Amino acid sequence: MWTYIKWGFRLTILAIVAAFLHYTLPQRDVVRLTGTYNRLTEVGANSIFYASPDSGTTTSTVDRRDIRFIEAVFPDGGVMVYRNEDTGWIWPPYFKYDSSNLQAEATNLVSPKEKPEWVAVTHYGWRMPIFSIYPNAVKVRPVEGPDVRLIPWVNIVVLSLLALAFLMLWRMWAQFKERMIDPAVDDLNTKLDELDASADAARDKARGFWSRLFGRK
Repeated sequence: MWTYIKWGFRLTILAIVAAFLHYTLPQRDVVRLTGTYNRLTEVGANSIFYASPDSGTTTSTVDRRDIRFIEAVFPDGGVMVYRNEDTGWIWPPYFKYDSSNLQAEATNLVSPKEKPEWVAVTHYGWRMPIFSIYPNAVKVRPVEGPDVRLIPWVNIVVLSLLALAFLMLWRMWAQFKERMIDPAVDDLNTKLDELDASADAARDKARGFWSRLFGRK
């Protein structure tokens, strides 16, 4: 039973870390831009999936923002909508302050279906229509075509560094466990064994005493 609990806990932690990395790390979509617009958006229970208001701007109410959006179509006909918000100095660390410029670039790259211009949209986050959650676009750039191959160098570097850090921490923990915890556990087990032996000896001595006592009678 304890083994199942441990594995369940480990898998839960792994799933949380994987979801966090998948949401935070940059992803790139090759799409055709079809439009850009601004919309006054109510931000409520899903506010954790939205960035702070643009740097240098204020809003009359905390829960209502004028958010920029970018519409796009995938080569297979699927659609996607990105939001375009500054991230500032908060998480995730994209330090994005050029939402207005990005909106202008995206508008300039809008193309018709008859004469498509394909672009790579770098973004983070998820698209969940049921919760009105949109990925945040951080960069757009033209590409040669819908079949262009994009290598996720940033993700490769970040995941490699995280794997290296995990291996180092795992090694440090193994050495600490070998040098500190295992000897302490062995000493504790030895003392417990000695206490058990002392208790057995005392019990035998007491049993012998009562046996002699009753034997005299």
